[in-house]
Amino acid sequence: MIIDAWAQHPTLKHIQDPIFESLRRWTKTPAPTEEVPVELTVALMDQAKVDKSLISAWVAPRNVMISNDEVASFVAQAPDRLVGVGSVDISKPMQAVKEIRRCVNELGFKAIRVLPWLWELPPTDRRFYPVFTACADLGVPFCTQIGHTGPLMPSEPGRPLYLDQVALDFPELTIVGGHIGYPWTEEAIAVATKHENVYIDTSAYTANRYPEELVKFMKGHGRHKVLFGTNYPMITPAQCLKDLDQLGLDEDVLGLFLAGNAKRVFNL
Repeated sequence: MIIDAWAQHPTLKHIQDPIFESLRRWTKTPAPTEEVPVELTVALMDQAKVDKSLISAWVAPRNVMISNDEVASFVAQAPDRLVGVGSVDISKPMQAVKEIRRCVNELGFKAIRVLPWLWELPPTDRRFYPVFTACADLGVPFCTQIGHTGPLMPSEPGRPLYLDQVALDFPELTIVGGHIGYPWTEEAIAVATKHENVYIDTSAYTANRYPEELVKFMKGHGRHKVLFGTNYPMITPAQCLKDLDQLGLDEDVLGLFLAGNAKRVFNL
C-alpha cells in the first residue's frame, strides 16, 4: 500500500498563482489553462500504484488558492482515493478555530496545513497558537512546511528548530513537517527524535534526492517517523518513486515509510 502524505489537486487559481512562477524554470512546463479533472489526479496515482493521497487546501494572506470546500468537492469525486486536509487564515483566530472544527467535524478532513512561508511568520508566532490548540483538541495533525522555499519567499520561517518550541508548548499535538527540512535536515531529524509526536514527510523530493542523513534515520531509529509524500502536481507520484529501490530500505522500513506511518499518524 502507498499513501501520499502531501499532495494538492490544483485549481487554476492555485497553479497559475504568480508566486510559483520561479518554479517553472525547473519543471519547464507552462501552467495549465484549463481546470485539472480529478480523474487525471487519480490516473497519475494509479500509474504509481498510490492508494490514497492527502490533498490540501491552500489559504494565503488575502488569497485562497484552494478552498476547503473545493477540497471537499474533490474528495467527494474519489472518496476511496482522496483524503482532505484543510487550511485556515491565521490572521483571524476565532474564524480559524471555527473553520478547523468545520473541516474536521463536517467535512471529514484528517489534518490541517498552514505554510509559514506564505505568511512570512515562523510557527512560533502567536497567530499560529489558536490553530495548534484546535488541532490538539480535535486530535488531528498540524501539517506544515520545513526547509527552504522553492518560491522566491524568505526561507527562515521554515527552520525545523521552530517546531521544537511548538512541540514543547503542545506535547499533545501531532506535527508533520513536509519537504524534508533541507538544508536543515539534521535539525528536522533532531526535533523528530526529541519529540514523540513530530514527523517528517518527503514531499517535493524524488527518492534519489533524499539526503543521506534522512535515509540513515529511516533505516534506524526514525523508521516510525518518516512519511512518503510527493507535493503533486509539482512532482508526479511516479517521478517520486522511480529510484526508491536504490535506497536499500528493508521490507519493514519500506512498509512503514510508504503507508504504515501515514495510516497511524492520520488515523486512516
